Amino acid sequence: MDGLQEYYARGEEDARLRAGAGLLELLRTEELVRRYLPEAPASVVDIGGATGAHARWLARDGYQVYLVDPVELHVSAASAIPGVRATLGDARALDAEDGSYGFALMCGPLYHLLAAEDRAAAWREARRVVRPGGHVAAATISRFAALHDGLHRGLLADNGFREMVGRDLATGVHRPPEGSPFDWFTETYFHHPAEAAEEARAAGLTEVSTFAIEGTGWLIPHAELDARLREERERERLLWALRQTETEPSVLGASAHLLTVGRS
Repeated sequence: MDGLQEYYARGEEDARLRAGAGLLELLRTEELVRRYLPEAPASVVDIGGATGAHARWLARDGYQVYLVDPVELHVSAASAIPGVRATLGDARALDAEDGSYGFALMCGPLYHLLAAEDRAAAWREARRVVRPGGHVAAATISRFAALHDGLHRGLLADNGFREMVGRDLATGVHRPPEGSPFDWFTETYFHHPAEAAEEARAAGLTEVSTFAIEGTGWLIPHAELDARLREERERERLLWALRQTETEPSVLGASAHLLTVGRS
């Protein structure tokens, strides 16, 4: 967990979600989550909610939001959001009674739990704290994300990057070499497109679906993508296009992030 703490201590996660592919990730996650939320003012637990990118709009919509995150900087920032309670905690052992919440959102923990048993524990905990009939929505990173990013940004000429991608594809475990650039990310687990649904079902969730969050939209050049997202008509056209293939199996692996949703 030291690498995780060091990476997020830079305080750049919030800014990442404000433009380009990060903003697309935020907008599409919000859009997908809204389909499954109970009516406000239901309670929502935002597990690994970082600085509160999702907690902010959930609280604004009238939900009672409890955010838990392992990074002190994140908890401090999220605590300043009106209507959000935030605390330090671990996705594998939540400090909450069974059935405490109407909905659980887990964007982040599954990225950083490299061991299958730890990911299974996070899924079980999310299911445990949601009342029967409620939903758990969890984000994962695609097994092919670094490969596609390398192609997109011309990084495959770097031998270290190429070797890292080879390990990603073989094992799912993403470990940037020591001294690698910040934007190579930190130690992470990259899921095969069908893998998160298998984990969700193993935790006892039913009616499980997996969605491409950004689809192929994240591969649009950053400045062009950001301009499209800022203009209402262009944004709606792009979001409409991504909805058309959001559950298409042949497209899931092209999306940088996936959202898997199941019923408790």
